[in-house]
Amino acid sequence: MSSFSDRLVSAWYQPDFNPLLTPLLPLSKLVEWQVRRRQHQYHLNQKSLWQPPVPVIVVGNITVGGTGKTPLVAALVSALQRRGYRPGIISRGYGAKVDTFPAVVLPDSDPARLGDEPVMLAEMTGVPVVIDPDRPSAARYLLSHHECDVIISDDGLQHYALVRHIEMVVLDGARWLGNGRCLPAGPLREPADRLAAVDFIIANGKPVAEVDEVTCNIMTLVPTRLVNLKSGKPMPVSDWGELDEPVHAVAGIGNPGRFFESLKSLGFTVKEQAFPDHHAYGSEDFAFAGGQPVIMTAKDAIKCRRFAHDNWWYLAVDAKLPDSFWEQVSAKLSDFPSSFQSVSANG
Repeated sequence: MSSFSDRLVSAWYQPDFNPLLTPLLPLSKLVEWQVRRRQHQYHLNQKSLWQPPVPVIVVGNITVGGTGKTPLVAALVSALQRRGYRPGIISRGYGAKVDTFPAVVLPDSDPARLGDEPVMLAEMTGVPVVIDPDRPSAARYLLSHHECDVIISDDGLQHYALVRHIEMVVLDGARWLGNGRCLPAGPLREPADRLAAVDFIIANGKPVAEVDEVTCNIMTLVPTRLVNLKSGKPMPVSDWGELDEPVHAVAGIGNPGRFFESLKSLGFTVKEQAFPDHHAYGSEDFAFAGGQPVIMTAKDAIKCRRFAHDNWWYLAVDAKLPDSFWEQVSAKLSDFPSSFQSVSANG
């Protein structure tokens, strides 16, 4: 039997308004009012806030649930490094259990203590990662301990204490804005017109909605390899032998169906095992496996390595975006004063 939260999310993304949501409409209006008030206060007080001495790029979303921000952040780091920049990452550190903030995240940090996505980003990118619910505090710490000339904020679009110079919003192309209503009668953290104020809109996959291709960049997550959880050894997807033999597909992300469909498109026969986003895995969660192969997302793998079996893998993906997107990002960065620029802007 599905939980109320499952039925609520399903109702958000139905083509027609679901009567289940009617009692929640007054709360949605209240959320929208509060959000607009905070936006207004930010614009009024922006000059009095701490002004970072380097450009800040916020990669966020206006819907709840995962949309593909993490692969975009990793791709952004690589693209900036190729152009001579020295990026660093800040994050709230959702689910982190540490005594004091800011906290430094390393590739071998415990995701149960420091958060799954920050640890994954530290491992994927190799750049400094600092977590703190207070984003300006994280940014100050990052700059005081590392020679970064660009800060990337993983999420934080709604964290208006942080001055930002470039805003990127990532949307799930298959889900888009759902019914277009704010929480809790819809999936939106902010009203849909917020999109008009951001610098870049990125669709993870082809959008179901009619969009202006000039203002919407389509991101494709390209599977590159399977990586063994125990050994860390990579293997081309094409080297997987028995595609007819079922594998357990595990996903604890915002939209597990996207991961399952990705595996099916590669030819796998999957047994779907969906978990809540940011699920804290234990070995008991895998009682279903029965010795059969398990393939999961990279974010799930970070939390499962300590009890992984020999035939557990994760699917590594790379975010691909149009060349025009990277050119526009470079152009916006080049608009900043020369003191913000990297020592080398080639590439």
